[in-house]
Amino acid sequence: MSFFRRIEWKGVKKSDEFLPVVRHRLGGRLDLIRTQAGGVSLPGGGSVKDFIARLPKAELHLHIEGTLEPELMFEMASRNRVHLPYQSPEQVRKAYEFSDLQSFLDIYYQGTRVLLHDRDFYDLAWAYLKKAHEQNVRHAEVFFDPQAHTERGIPIRAIIDGLDQAFQDGKRQFGISSKLILSFLRHLSGDHAMKTFQDALPFRNRFAGVGLDSSERDHPPEKFTSVFARAREEGLFVVAHAGEEGPPDYVWQALDALRASRIDHGVRCIEDPALVDRLRAERVPLTVCPLSNVKLRVFDAIENHNLRQLLSAGLCVTINSDDPAYFGGYINENFLAVHEAFDLTKDELCTLARNSFEAAFLPDSEKTRIFDELDELASS
Repeated sequence: MSFFRRIEWKGVKKSDEFLPVVRHRLGGRLDLIRTQAGGVSLPGGGSVKDFIARLPKAELHLHIEGTLEPELMFEMASRNRVHLPYQSPEQVRKAYEFSDLQSFLDIYYQGTRVLLHDRDFYDLAWAYLKKAHEQNVRHAEVFFDPQAHTERGIPIRAIIDGLDQAFQDGKRQFGISSKLILSFLRHLSGDHAMKTFQDALPFRNRFAGVGLDSSERDHPPEKFTSVFARAREEGLFVVAHAGEEGPPDYVWQALDALRASRIDHGVRCIEDPALVDRLRAERVPLTVCPLSNVKLRVFDAIENHNLRQLLSAGLCVTINSDDPAYFGGYINENFLAVHEAFDLTKDELCTLARNSFEAAFLPDSEKTRIFDELDELASS
């Protein structure tokens, strides 16, 4: 069904125009909001959608395996002679109805089976980089899950070679800077994570950090204390998924046991006022993924997401796409969705973009350059 919502922007005279929004409901719940190209005009012309497209953005919560679009999945399956339990890309998309995180992961890991050679990992990353360039992503810090591939006999060198070459080419052709984050699968053991890390050390100069992802329930961060300590000894930055499906205590563990400097998701922190106080005081970034949270039933509708609460609490919130091929939207679609759900102002959208660069592992000089660009865009 379509409807119209009045928009107000700071510094913009109230308009009698309305912004059309199409809401697609699957099974009676909000699945995705797509904002059309029209809508309220901004100073100098252009729509809200155009403004979001012009925002420079850093994407900090992106699983490269989660960017595998069904068409590319079928292309790789054909050239690698991998059987898929689907007849077409359309049939694959129809399977993307998830009841929780685990139901998503079951299909996600099935999709990874088509990734066999360094060329496959290159093509996967290159497809994302083209989309990121179209959406004005200037910097990306990208998770990859070596254990999802080495368990199938894929050499870790093939994974890293393919991804690294694509991101080098992305810097040359699109100007997108990037960092790879080696993520451990939390449903596997701490010992398995340590072995994976040791196997990756010969390629230490090609990844910049470590992370923790996969099934959160019943897999607390403290299970990985040793491997994260080893990673810190190597000078790698540390991030961790926590507080998506897991309780606020998992966020505490990520901060204290793993010494994570950034929390991926973290939306359940709002249930613990002391934790919120700490995140605010220490300016710990949260890499929030709104469309993902709705698709995986963390929230039943985008309007019920707690993004506004997180912002009102003074937290460093960033917007990201997580696994966009599965969740129906890349970074701009996530910005559009939260704008429509919460009537975010021009200044608030700029703040979210600014937060992404504040939270990025970038030199201060690069951050300052982007901050100046955002200030100019906000005042235009």
